[in-house]
Amino acid sequence: MPTISLPTESRRLEPYTTSQPIELPPKGRVPAFNRVAYAATHLVADPLANIDPWLDAAIDWERTIAFRHYLWDLGLGVAEAMDTAQRGMGLDWAGARELIRRALEAARARPGALIGCGVGTDHLQVGDDVTVNDVIHAYEQQIEAIEAMGGKLIIMASRALAHAAKGPEDYAKVYDRILTQVREPVILHWLGEMFDPALAGYWGATDHMAAMETCLAIVSDNAAKVDGVKISLLSKEKEIAMRRRLPAGVRMYTGDDFNYADLIAGDEEGYSDALLGIFDAIAPAASAGLVQLAAGDRQGFHGILEPTVPLSRHIFKHPTRFYKTGIVFLAWLNGLQDQFIMVGGQESARSLLHLAELFRLADKARVLRDPDLAASRMSKLLAMHGLA
Repeated sequence: MPTISLPTESRRLEPYTTSQPIELPPKGRVPAFNRVAYAATHLVADPLANIDPWLDAAIDWERTIAFRHYLWDLGLGVAEAMDTAQRGMGLDWAGARELIRRALEAARARPGALIGCGVGTDHLQVGDDVTVNDVIHAYEQQIEAIEAMGGKLIIMASRALAHAAKGPEDYAKVYDRILTQVREPVILHWLGEMFDPALAGYWGATDHMAAMETCLAIVSDNAAKVDGVKISLLSKEKEIAMRRRLPAGVRMYTGDDFNYADLIAGDEEGYSDALLGIFDAIAPAASAGLVQLAAGDRQGFHGILEPTVPLSRHIFKHPTRFYKTGIVFLAWLNGLQDQFIMVGGQESARSLLHLAELFRLADKARVLRDPDLAASRMSKLLAMHGLA
C-alpha cells in the first residue's frame, strides 16, 4: 500500500501508510436495504468555464450525473439540489431546476432508482418587504416546476420564511397551504442553524424543543401529505424525541452527520431512515453497512459504519456549513471527478491541515477506493502548496 508524507499540527511532515478499501458490490448487482437511504449529493464544477468562480456557477453536467449513477449502483437514493449541492450557496434556482431535470431524466432510465428533489424559495430575494404570502407563492412556483417534471418533493427550509415569519402561526400558515396542494407525500426538511445561520429560529423559536412542537403540530395536521421529516440538528437526543412522536406512517429521516449509525440502527421503539450529506462521501461504507443491517447483522453494520463517524465529524466540524469542501475533496481523491474545484470557489473554505486529516480519517474508514490514486492526488495538492 502507498505511503505519503502528510503535514501535522506540529508543522512537520510525517509518513502515513494507507490500508485496504471496502470492496464495492459487483457491477450490475444493486444491493437491497431495510432502510430508505438517500445521499444528499454534491455538484461537480466545470474547470474550463471562463467565469468568475466566486460569482458565477458552471457545472460539469456529465460528471455530475455520473456521480448519481455511482450512488444508484450502490443502492442509495439521490437527494437532489439540496444544501450539499450548494443550494443557495453558489447554486441558484435556475441551476437547481436544470440539475433536477437532468437527474430525473437519468433516474427514469434506471428502474427502481430512488430520487427526491429539493424545493425551496431561493429565487425570492430575502428582504424586509417580503411577506409570508410571498413565501407561499415562491414555494408554489418551485413545487409546480418540479411536479411537472415528475419529481418527488423534499420541502427545504426557507431563509425568506425565517426572515418574514413573526411566530409559529406564520410557519403553520405556509406549510398548511403548500401541503394541501402537493400531489404526493413529501419530505419536510428541518435544517439547523449550524448548517445555515440564516435559518436560526426556524419554526418560530430559537429553542429547538419549542420549535419541535410547532413542526410536530404541522406534521400531525397534514400527516397524509408527509412521507417523513428530515431533521438536521446534530443532536441524537432531539431526533429520537421527535421520532417517537411522529404520527404513524411518517418516517424520520436522519440528517445527523454525527450520530447516524446509532440512529439508523435504532432501538426497541423505532429507527431512522437516512437522508445524509455524509453518504455522498462514504457511499461504499454506507451501502455495505446497510446490507449487513438488512441481513440482521447489527454488529456487522456497526463494524462498517462506526469507523466512518470520526471522518464525518471532521468533515462537518464547525463552521459546519463548509462541509461541502470535504465532500468534494473526497470525491476528487476517489477519482469520481477530475479536479478539486467547487462552485463559488469553496474549495478554499478548509485548511490544508484539515484536508490532510481528512485523508487519514478517510483511509481509516476504508473509503479511499483506490489508495494509489488518492495518494497521488494528495501529493499533487501538497506540492501545489509548497510541500513537495
